[in-house]
Amino acid sequence: MSIKVKRSRAQPITQLLTKSGSAGQLMRQSRLIDQAQRHLRAHLPEAMREHIFVGGFREGRLTLISGQASWLTWLRYEQPRLLVLLHQLPGFESVTGFTLKVRPVRPIESPKRYTRTLSENAGKTLAECAKDTDNPSLKNALERLAAHAPKHSDE
Repeated sequence: MSIKVKRSRAQPITQLLTKSGSAGQLMRQSRLIDQAQRHLRAHLPEAMREHIFVGGFREGRLTLISGQASWLTWLRYEQPRLLVLLHQLPGFESVTGFTLKVRPVRPIESPKRYTRTLSENAGKTLAECAKDTDNPSLKNALERLAAHAPKHSDE
């Protein structure tokens, strides 16, 4: 019994994202939302900028999210001015208004990077082992490891 495998050619990521498929459409929508957020934040008072987020676009309305209702109250009164600003961007001419939502907002935090520490003594020992080693790849690896240790102040 033989199993025939249909071979498909790998496609470049740019080709996948520019097609009219769901991934490409999602990326375009993400770019538009990011563009709207940057444009609106640039025209908001300094104290407000970090508290207003564009949440999406649906049925001609742009969703604005904040963690505090007071910011959205201010936006409600500024809607006409913000709509004029938004209509300046290509692709946002069809926005008719805003949907304002109060939601807990947690800013995106990059994961903390864990860096290993190496004592000065351990670095010295690794450097000495590297000097005594004949294998070039092992010697190189030991030297790279030893380079992570703080240097001795007497040198």
